[in-house]
Parts: sequence; structure tokens; C-alpha cells
Amino acid sequence: MCVLQKIPTGLPPGPVTWHPLQAREACWARLGQVPVIAWLTGLSGAGKSTLAVEADRILVADGRHSAVLDGDNLRHGLNADLAFSPEDRAENVRRTAEVARLMAESGAVVIVSLISPYRADRALARRIAGDIPFLEVFVDTPLGLCEARDPKGLYRLARAGRIPGFTGISAPYEAPEQPDLTITTESRSTDACARALSARLMRLSRAAEAAKPRG
Repeated sequence: MCVLQKIPTGLPPGPVTWHPLQAREACWARLGQVPVIAWLTGLSGAGKSTLAVEADRILVADGRHSAVLDGDNLRHGLNADLAFSPEDRAENVRRTAEVARLMAESGAVVIVSLISPYRADRALARRIAGDIPFLEVFVDTPLGLCEARDPKGLYRLARAGRIPGFTGISAPYEAPEQPDLTITTESRSTDACARALSARLMRLSRAAEAAKPRG
């Protein structure tokens, strides 16, 4: 069974203590891979979820243990109590990043699909990842194309003033200044975009030698 190491929280000593667990590297070695967190950010309709699901399919077919954390799916459960204010968006990112870290500690390649419009929140997600490799992936799709796609009809409602605080319309989107990977979806197939992402994740996660237990 794979179990997790302590993740430092910065909290002062108290009645809640961390129980020592087996070395995470033992789990990684058993899986034959090291974990990676890929954090996909971009506008609504940019193609993040589609890209995440297809990259996950490719990784699993190639023998990787991977999983997707989709923003919409998480808002049906873990983050169901959160709205879309900047404060709630920050908490949405924090909770998702903590879950991604826990899953990665067990050895998984974790693909997060989340608008996460603010640079400060994405920087927090990277800090939470700690020593787990973290890939900020900018799914770069122009606003006009996102509106043309509008798979959920959200842009139409936002333009009509029926959805306040909508990213890209009435709320800002802060594009990454130095993303680890940029995937431009305009005029490219889903397969081509997913293979660009999955190839990068395969390279990062294949270092089985680094997963040997210490000592």
C-alpha cells in the first residue's frame, strides 16, 4: 500500500501531530515512475478539460499511473461550497493544489484543469507542490475563439450580464508570464495538443531511478 510523507504546513505544534509513514520513494519505485503535477490554466472554453482527459488517456495507454482533477467536477463535491469571488477562487485553487499534492505523493501524474485566473493563486499552487515537479501549462486560446466555441453557453450569458464576475469578460484573467509549457490550440487538433503535453509528462515521470528509497 502506498502512503504519504509529511507535508510541512507551517502550523505551530499542537494536539494534532503528523504520523510517520513509509517513504514515498518506495511507492514511486514500485510504480516505476516519479510524480508530476501539470497545472492547466486558461480561459473558459480554452480546451483545458478536453486536453487533460486526452493526455490522461495517452499516459495510461503508455503505462503511466495518472489522474485528472477537473475544476468543474471538483465544484460538484470538494469545492461545492465555493462561489467565484476572488477569495473563493483562491480557496478553490488552494484546496485543489493540496489534493494534487497528496495524489502526487502516492506517485501519480496529476493533471489539473482549472481556470485559476490569478498569478498569485497559481504561484501558491506551485509552493504547495513543494519538491514535486510542477508544470504550469498555459492553454493559450484567444478570447474570440473561446466565445465562438462557448460549449456551455456561458459567454453568451456573461455578455448579457447574467453571470457576474466572469473571467475574460467582467473579471480579469492574468495569463502566465513565464509558463513551463504553452499549448496553442488555435488551428491545432486535440490529439496534437494532448500529445505535446503527454510527451512532456512522460519525460518528467520516467525517472524511475530517482524513485529508489533513500538509505
